[in-house]
Amino acid sequence: MKAIPFTPMRRADRAVNDDAWIRAMLQAAPTGVLAVAGRERPVVNTNLFAFAEDEGAIYFHTAHEGLTRVSIEANNYVCFTVSQMGRLLPADTAKGMSVEFASVVVYGRAEIVEDIEEARRGLQLLLDKYFPHLRPGRDYRSIEMDEAGQATVYRIRIEEWSGKRKQAPEDFPGAFSFPDKMSSIAFPAEG
Repeated sequence: MKAIPFTPMRRADRAVNDDAWIRAMLQAAPTGVLAVAGRERPVVNTNLFAFAEDEGAIYFHTAHEGLTRVSIEANNYVCFTVSQMGRLLPADTAKGMSVEFASVVVYGRAEIVEDIEEARRGLQLLLDKYFPHLRPGRDYRSIEMDEAGQATVYRIRIEEWSGKRKQAPEDFPGAFSFPDKMSSIAFPAEG
């Protein structure tokens, strides 16, 4: 993989200028958020994605038609981010309250993958990431040409990136994890 320049950061004390750490975050993150300037308004959406480390690229897909495609066709310079929230860090003052976090921000050009073999490869990278225990030809039918053509596959060629992290000592007084209330809302129990 070619060297990717780091985006300068205002808070240098939080910057992570470590390619291996950034690559690991991009490999491990379950979802990423894509930001596009768009034609008429900004567009942000959450995507499943695969980081192709050997290419310095990110692959994701959407439907053939929709706001993401229209926006990227109008302006393909994009921002893509992944993040992880750590513990909440209480303090004696409201201003002192904080949180641990880790994030990566990528800037680059999103391109619609026109080559059917590359589109198939991008889709297979997604399957390998999210279903690593399943294999094509053994556990499911391999991606057919018509299936690869039913979605729009995108490649973001990474032009620059940054990593950012705040981590408190393990014994930080009163540190606690944010309660997970979303699961019961997003995925309520049937019954």
